[in-house]
Amino acid sequence: MSKHKIFCALAVSTIVGAGSCVPTYAQHKMSLQSLFDLADQQSQRIKVSEAALKAAEEGVASAQSAMLPSVEFSLQGSYTGNAFLMSRGFSTSGTTEYIVPGLGPQQVQNGKQPTPHWGNSFTAQASQVIYAGGAIRSGIEMAKLGRRLAELDVEKNRQEVRFLLTGYYLDLCKLQNQLQVIVRNMELTEKVIEQMKARREQGTVLKNDLTRYDLQLQSLKLAQTQVVDAQKVIRHQLSTTIHLPEGEDFDVDTQAVEEQSVALQSLTSEGEWQQTAAENNIDLRQASLATQMSEQQVRNARAASRPSVAVVAENHLTGPYTSDLIPKDANVNVWFVGIGVKYSLSSLWKNKHAIRKARHESRQARERVQLAQEGIENGVQACYTQLLTSSVEVRTQEKQVELADQNYTVVRNRYDNDLALLTDMLDASNMKLSADMALVNARISMLYNYFKLKYITNTL
Repeated sequence: MSKHKIFCALAVSTIVGAGSCVPTYAQHKMSLQSLFDLADQQSQRIKVSEAALKAAEEGVASAQSAMLPSVEFSLQGSYTGNAFLMSRGFSTSGTTEYIVPGLGPQQVQNGKQPTPHWGNSFTAQASQVIYAGGAIRSGIEMAKLGRRLAELDVEKNRQEVRFLLTGYYLDLCKLQNQLQVIVRNMELTEKVIEQMKARREQGTVLKNDLTRYDLQLQSLKLAQTQVVDAQKVIRHQLSTTIHLPEGEDFDVDTQAVEEQSVALQSLTSEGEWQQTAAENNIDLRQASLATQMSEQQVRNARAASRPSVAVVAENHLTGPYTSDLIPKDANVNVWFVGIGVKYSLSSLWKNKHAIRKARHESRQARERVQLAQEGIENGVQACYTQLLTSSVEVRTQEKQVELADQNYTVVRNRYDNDLALLTDMLDASNMKLSADMALVNARISMLYNYFKLKYITNTL
């Protein structure tokens, strides 16, 4: 039988074995997928990233608005003080020659001049950028890339919360299995104690022998208390993560975990997992988006060295008219339409450093993609190897449990026939307990490594 078939058979038997978790106090069962759904709705970490995503979406709309025309209105009321006419020597005495169109030179007395005091000003301005060196389109693309990064942040936080919940969930399952093992051994120990009490009445068992088994029973009760308390701690942490209402309890439902056997059966090779990671890993996708964003930053830096062209239209309505020597109590309306060109000549020697900086950052972003690929490849290989190792561990522990059970049966029969010492009986009992616990831990460890592999590939 091939290694893959052996591994799949072990995986299926492991999940079925994990399905033996039966709690005694929860109100209702909850599958792992149900926990994921609750976390998607109620996890504070996911809510924070979703709020960032909404802000990024508004950022895209804001960047796109740069392509729309700009329209400005200005309305102003004012009080104008008296105008004073002075000579070039700043004297208010004498007269000043003033040329009036159609009348020729006129003499005007220096000093205070009749001035209309109440003024008004209304300005309307509209402009439309038709070329900005590519800065506007580059800004829009960067905003879209930022939105995509925010979307990946939401998905990344969702994967991290799900992996955290998976750890809690499998820990609860492991503790419940351990609790079952402890209870079975307690029942076995109590049965042995009852038999020993009967034999002591017959004078074939010493009180010291009975005391040893009583000590073992107390140790099992202490282990039971420790497991129950550990379950309480994990349940509280899990409930806090998904914000369950206070007082609401649940039981882990391993049926949903059993359904993962289908995915385990399709686990054929490390190469497929590497391909899945290359296509789905969020860190790698974010690194690729960062590369695209750095390329847009290069274009944006180049745009600063290019002219900008805009169509401009303005209308000005002002009064009184104070630009003449003698103010006129009248409104003057002026409008114009034209094309404005703006170019910073100093960008030829100032902006080159910004362009070089952007290019170096773009190269750095590309190198980070390669670094992320290396890290992901190593992570998948290590996790896949751990998964194969855990499958061997499960097979080994299953054999150890079988041998421990056989040993316990043999020693028990020999002890009942006065052919073995009590210490042999205690050793066999402890060996059986250790083997049962190790098998429980190995099965859960194998499931954990499988879910960890899904987490690394971001397919959880």
